Amino acid sequence: MKRLLTGTRIHLSGFQDGDLAAIQEWNSNEELQRLFDALPHKPKSEEEIKKWMVAPEDNAFRFAIRLKNDGKIIGFVELDGILWTHRVGWVSISIGDEQTRGNGYGKEAMKCLLAYAFHELNLHRLQLTVFSYNERAIRLYESLGFTKEGSYRQFLQRDGDRYDMNLYGILADEWRDSGKEG
Repeated sequence: MKRLLTGTRIHLSGFQDGDLAAIQEWNSNEELQRLFDALPHKPKSEEEIKKWMVAPEDNAFRFAIRLKNDGKIIGFVELDGILWTHRVGWVSISIGDEQTRGNGYGKEAMKCLLAYAFHELNLHRLQLTVFSYNERAIRLYESLGFTKEGSYRQFLQRDGDRYDMNLYGILADEWRDSGKEG
């Protein structure tokens, strides 16, 4: 039986108390937050972050991304907004640790999350939004088999410029048939 939450170099886990400092640091990184969220950047309090670390809803799953060799947290993935009746959910990822960005850990983590969503939760469709200026994320999603389904034109204004927010989706059979699940 395949291990769904374990990749070659990373594994997905729950959050631990020791993760709080790293998440607070990432949360205060304005550049990172502007890639991840359309809301104006506003650092969260320790209490807000602790509350976020525990996904209380039955339609959300949140995992820490950890290096297998030392257990260090480097980011997180989320599966939320699940509509169980329709077997649809939203996915997102953030590699907060700057030293580990660009090394394929995000792709490995997303493969684990997709396997979990499609094999364990039996979801049919996953979707996400990404800002048009986040080219690294767009390359990641397309490499995993996500299809651009449309754009919310000039959705976001940052530093006086307008940017699209693109909608991407992937269906369970597209993911399985693509050979990208392994």
